[in-house]
Amino acid sequence: MSRATACERARQSGLNRPPVLRYETSGMEIIPYGGWKRAARLVCGDTELVVTLDIGPRIIRYGVIGGPNEFSEIPEDMGATGGTHYRFYGGHRLWIGPEDEQRTLQPDNDPVQHREENGALVLRTAPDRYGMQKEVRIAADAAAGRFVIDHAIENHSAYAVEFAPWSLSVMAGGGECLFPQAPFVPHPDRVLPARPLVLWSYTDMAEPRWTWGKRVIRLRQVAGKGPQKVGALVTQGYAAHANHGNVFLKRFPFIEGATYPDMGCNFETFTNADMLEVESLGPLQRVSPGARAEHREAWYLLKGVQPPVEDGACADWLEAAAKDRPL
Repeated sequence: MSRATACERARQSGLNRPPVLRYETSGMEIIPYGGWKRAARLVCGDTELVVTLDIGPRIIRYGVIGGPNEFSEIPEDMGATGGTHYRFYGGHRLWIGPEDEQRTLQPDNDPVQHREENGALVLRTAPDRYGMQKEVRIAADAAAGRFVIDHAIENHSAYAVEFAPWSLSVMAGGGECLFPQAPFVPHPDRVLPARPLVLWSYTDMAEPRWTWGKRVIRLRQVAGKGPQKVGALVTQGYAAHANHGNVFLKRFPFIEGATYPDMGCNFETFTNADMLEVESLGPLQRVSPGARAEHREAWYLLKGVQPPVEDGACADWLEAAAKDRPL
């Protein structure tokens, strides 16, 4: 069975079953999905979002109702629960940055607490072995045609810890990530650097999956190809992913003067043989016991559109799309 077929069957196995519990006033319902008994489904116009309750939380599905999942699903992880081994699952997750094998890769294989609060769905994990407790708050904003995702990490340890909230959307294969370059300013009007562009040891800038445009950088996911990654300080606060004839537009903050992880990145994108990640990061913060670090994203799904191929036209298109769809 192909990966695409397995993912589609997993999706159908959840969405075709009757809901266990409905929240009639908020548009939320509890359904089985992908082998898990409990997942929360939220609807915003013609777009739906499904987040796991038996593990995670992971926003495991995001897409047009009845359409393909814009997020990746890992077939061998679907429906799995429990255990001490970290599973990637797919979907959208909240991590702790900078990446560290111990603190970042804490398993999230257990059920999450969930409640409805002021029209939003709030999901909380138990504190992990290091005292870090994650919270994801999801609100459907029908008037703006978006989902607002608020991420928080609380420090329940006995000492202050420096970290950054790190929000990763794992996109289905076959798509392309696009994010803007810094605005052009001619020399000598500006002589200082415009922003970091950060490379990893395995980044190959000559790899044909990259397009280094004057105004837009693109990274394409190609099945069977190995890892590539880049990070940047995207002061414009937006990035996009094109796939299935739709565009996923992610809005995220840029805070002037803040210190960001990974040599100054508030945005990163990574791809491998199966998927592509669209990642945003909050500032590095020293979080005292009992305090929390927070990070917001706003998600828009632009249906039936394709970004222009030409660099300048693409940059103008992305800028206009983001201007009309704020954080």
